[in-house]
Amino acid sequence: MTGRRSAGLLLFRRAEDGLQVLLGHMGGPFFARRDTGAWTVPKGEYGSDESAWEAARREFREELGVPPPDGAAVPLGEVRQTGGKVVTVWAVEADLDPAVVVPGTFRMEWPPRSGQLREFPELDRVEWFGLDRAGRLIVTAQAAFLDRLTEHAAGR
Repeated sequence: MTGRRSAGLLLFRRAEDGLQVLLGHMGGPFFARRDTGAWTVPKGEYGSDESAWEAARREFREELGVPPPDGAAVPLGEVRQTGGKVVTVWAVEADLDPAVVVPGTFRMEWPPRSGQLREFPELDRVEWFGLDRAGRLIVTAQAAFLDRLTEHAAGR
């Protein structure tokens, strides 16, 4: 496998005003004051020793601290993000209370060149959004997953 690859699960639910999706706001200092383009499908990288599907389920548990939902998974395909990473996502219809999320963490040197390692949450908050708002907030390349979910829900 060449290049960086990530896989994730996009939860969706039906509300009176249409579909809603569960997105996570990326943690750490780079995204702390950003909203647009700072929300993502819960996902993570994987190597050649793991399938994308297995990685998507593992990363869901690692990033949100809760088991991935059971249920039919709708393949939403792949996108290539600006940095070149290929992201594969499945949609699963399920409900999840954001209050039960216990995000995983990562360590990085912060401030830069300070020699200090600090720990940050992978996702600093998780919220349900209608598709229009989600489309304005999600990482640009990942908006294709919202379009594909819309097509699936419409039976196309």
